[in-house]
Amino acid sequence: MGTASGDDDGRHMTHHGAAERVNLSARRPFSVALRAGLAETFFPDDPFRGFGALPPKARAWGALKYFVPALEWVPQYGLDKLKYDLLAGVTIASLAIPQGISYARLANLPPITGLYSSFVPPLLYAVFGSSNNLAVGTVAAASLLLAAIIEDEVLPEDDPERYLQLFYTSAFFTGIFQTALGVFRLGLIVDFLSRSTITGFMGGTAMIIIMQQLKGLLGMKHFTPKTDLVSVVGSVFHYRHEWKWQSAILGICFILFLLSSKHLRKKMPHLFWVSAIAPFMVVVIGGVFAFLVKGDEHGIPIVGDLKKGINPISISQLKFDSKNAGIALKAGLLSGILALAEGIAVGRSLAMIKNEQIDGNKEMIAFGMMNIVGSFTSCYLTTGPFSKSAVNFDAGCKTPMSNVVMSVCILLVLLFLAPLFKYTPLVALSSIIVVAMIGLIKVKEFAHLYKIDKFDFVICMVAFVGVVFFTMVIGLSASVGLSVLRALLYVARPATFKLGSIAGTEIFRDVKQYPNAKSVPNILVLQLGSPIYFVNAGYLRERILRWVEDEENICKAHGQDLQYLILDLGGVTSVDNTGNGMLVEIHKSLDRKGIRIALTNPRLQVTEKLMLSGYIKDTIGEESVFLTIKDAITSCRYALQRSTSKEGGSEV
Repeated sequence: MGTASGDDDGRHMTHHGAAERVNLSARRPFSVALRAGLAETFFPDDPFRGFGALPPKARAWGALKYFVPALEWVPQYGLDKLKYDLLAGVTIASLAIPQGISYARLANLPPITGLYSSFVPPLLYAVFGSSNNLAVGTVAAASLLLAAIIEDEVLPEDDPERYLQLFYTSAFFTGIFQTALGVFRLGLIVDFLSRSTITGFMGGTAMIIIMQQLKGLLGMKHFTPKTDLVSVVGSVFHYRHEWKWQSAILGICFILFLLSSKHLRKKMPHLFWVSAIAPFMVVVIGGVFAFLVKGDEHGIPIVGDLKKGINPISISQLKFDSKNAGIALKAGLLSGILALAEGIAVGRSLAMIKNEQIDGNKEMIAFGMMNIVGSFTSCYLTTGPFSKSAVNFDAGCKTPMSNVVMSVCILLVLLFLAPLFKYTPLVALSSIIVVAMIGLIKVKEFAHLYKIDKFDFVICMVAFVGVVFFTMVIGLSASVGLSVLRALLYVARPATFKLGSIAGTEIFRDVKQYPNAKSVPNILVLQLGSPIYFVNAGYLRERILRWVEDEENICKAHGQDLQYLILDLGGVTSVDNTGNGMLVEIHKSLDRKGIRIALTNPRLQVTEKLMLSGYIKDTIGEESVFLTIKDAITSCRYALQRSTSKEGGSEV
């Protein structure tokens, strides 16, 4: 094998028998290859398949239904589904009211903003969302992340108007970012938030949120704006003279009640509605109690006045000047990625239970539209929180109409009932948040990660520890950075395997995994399992040559010589110019030792490059490319027999 000049030693491989030849003549024009690559990258689900055979009007209607999923389910909607969505909508509305107020307080925003954010965004999601199970609203992690970033620029007590404007502006940037990701099919960016990162980040965030609720549970008025554990604990004890025993006792009672309702749900799943309305009951009972005993005068701080009326228009409050745009953009992008990851993960997990499909890119567009329009109507960032979506699912929702029902309920509250919530004790809101956050610290998941994958466990703990002891941004960034580094290591240091034959079969497998697999005399079979790029070409060259050297030593110990190297390229999806150069270097190095190279099962993208570069045609020869390892070994043995016969004949 090799160049023409090296074929006179009798070991030149040939295809013989009925063996099928590798198609080396297949070529694709550059435009076709580029279009196929882009389609596979950005449209792996091929959402518009079948559109080509439709008339123009049908294609336009199909495209419109793709971007506006409500056009799919609304024409088929009936009373049989409405009764389920009505129950689900009312149930999640009872949860949205206390959560909306609580998470707004967590972000140091006016409590009414949380209710505003549960009115407009759900309507948008019902039109553009693709999940039948997702319930829209504000989330604790994103609320705290936004507050942590924006408070680096301005504190709410120093300039409350600018603080609120930055939240609206960041929601606008979040919406633009999320919509762009969906329209341009760039959801792969969100994939950089691995499950391990999200688990650690959410657990760490839950921990610091629980610690921050000590302010409300103890009835304190002053507290640190920082989120790290040391600062929070220090602040709690620094202002210990502000502790109110009345708030603490009431808070313990509320927490025990909420935990009991969750326990009841686990024991009796059909009573899910009890835990769903428990937070609302805490708000109502707490409000009545605070009103009767005049709690604000006796160590039980209350929410205070809530304005009646629907969302005021806030377009004029969006600030894009240099003073505000930078911090709003940072807050919007970071919280937007986090909100997308949480919302899409929740939607997919619930869809899997019902054997349904949701489109991640449609979800990004829906979330983006929610936040763009929300920023115009006094809302801050919204997504699909797990707790509310789980309640929506358990309540038997059938379509996104449950979000519309919830929105109508919130509208009624805003128009008629909002002022009644002024007596809600802050300790009640803190209790609701604490119980909601306890479920996000997934100790079992941490243990599972440690058992299954130590590196994933480290990624998870980096996020957890970074959030708890430093800042949310540091924890998230460090964990994502470690995840990306791990992915790069997989690319830069791909696995190579020595294959051996399984006795009695034509199957070749990794000799480390299958110790009984036998090596083929005089032949080394290696499997490459990754693209051959500039980033890993050097490593692969050194690794292959080391495999060859080890095999040569084994052969010499048995009085044999290594004659052939077979590279199984079935797992190699592509090869670049540096990779091609690496293969040429290996050929030259082995040719000096008298070792021939054969390739098996190369993919179309690989054969195109290797043929155009001349590696196959001019370097190793087309006769050295085979469909299977068995064909290659058969040809190698045949060539060895010919070589032996030729040497024996010359001696005679």
